[in-house]
Amino acid sequence: MSHDPIDHDYERGLRNRRAILGDAWVERSLNNANDFNADFQNLITRFAWHEIWGRPGLEARMRRVIVLATTMALARWEEFELHVRAALQDDSGNGLTREELKEVLMQAAIYAGVPAANTGFSLAQHILRELEFPLAPGVPGEVVHPGVGRVGTTASGPRLRYSVREARHGGLPRQTVVLSHALGCDMDMWDGLANQLAADCRVICYDHRGHGGSDAPPGPYTMAALADDAARLLDELDTGPVVWVGLSMGGMVGQELALRYPRLVAALVVANSTSGYPEAARAMWGERIAKVEHEGVEAIADAVMGRYFDDAFRAANPATVARFRRRVAGTDAVGYAGCCAAVAGVDTTGRLAQIAVPTLVIAGERDAGTPPAMSETIAAGVEGARLAVIPDATHLSAIEQPARFNGLVREFIGRLAVRS
Repeated sequence: MSHDPIDHDYERGLRNRRAILGDAWVERSLNNANDFNADFQNLITRFAWHEIWGRPGLEARMRRVIVLATTMALARWEEFELHVRAALQDDSGNGLTREELKEVLMQAAIYAGVPAANTGFSLAQHILRELEFPLAPGVPGEVVHPGVGRVGTTASGPRLRYSVREARHGGLPRQTVVLSHALGCDMDMWDGLANQLAADCRVICYDHRGHGGSDAPPGPYTMAALADDAARLLDELDTGPVVWVGLSMGGMVGQELALRYPRLVAALVVANSTSGYPEAARAMWGERIAKVEHEGVEAIADAVMGRYFDDAFRAANPATVARFRRRVAGTDAVGYAGCCAAVAGVDTTGRLAQIAVPTLVIAGERDAGTPPAMSETIAAGVEGARLAVIPDATHLSAIEQPARFNGLVREFIGRLAVRS
């Protein structure tokens, strides 16, 4: 019977220990072993680094975050410094960026307390300087929440409320992306996608006139006026050409913007939208305008929810539906009716061939408001456009099925050439 001299649990633990802390530190620790502490070195290598770090249920980066938060909460500062330094120096894919480290400290600060956070940030900054990470001067009063961005209003009127999320990676943005919302919504509908894209893109969201925090001048409005609004915003922010992502009304504005201001549009995503309505649908919009003008937006809010979300989604996600209903019902009646007129009058079908930028058209398979046939018309009219139909989605496909919607948008943007 053969005997294997290798202690495999020890070797597995040593492998993980080296991967997380680095060879240099592990070698120093092992070289300092003696007959008094060697048993302890063996214990932690097998137990901590194999029995725990060797479990595949969590990625090494996640375990790293847990260790940092725990050592900060328990004021185990020597261990904390060890793992901060190792995390910042690890380029294997299991390390942490400077920004990720900051987010760990911010999160732990809430649960571990301000004194621990002060110490944690102080030690982390010392290590960042030691490792020559850039630390530029900052002004606390000018800090913006990365999940919202810098919020402002246009200088020109009608004033438009907007937010700008700068690329979190700290370098030049891959693209500048504008997210344009649906009728009766506001820029907050895009928070999930905006924060995903802001990993490496500059992301702008805004409220259409008559919506959210933007002005609501007397109507009716036209789609040309909404496109002019968008052009004003982009010129004030000096964006240059942008990737325009618009859903429903936002997709209509994107088409008109690309036609009227081709210098401002580098690529286009048109979701759950249309390039024109038949006469029967235009009459329906007229009836909705009359109802809103006489009874207010509350009077049509339930009917709108029925079009925005299917029965199954409404039953399974009542809180989400209630949130969107509040937003619709809280929209300025003048602004809502004015935008209804612009939507009713959309007419780009005959001009679609003039759009000469990469275009993705997204449809919801069961969208009754803008059926897939309308998306097919847009895709057929724009040379080279790609059509993607999201199965089982209705009108607000970005809310009903965010993973599929966001994946399509991110894939599309990922294929575009990086803008210098």
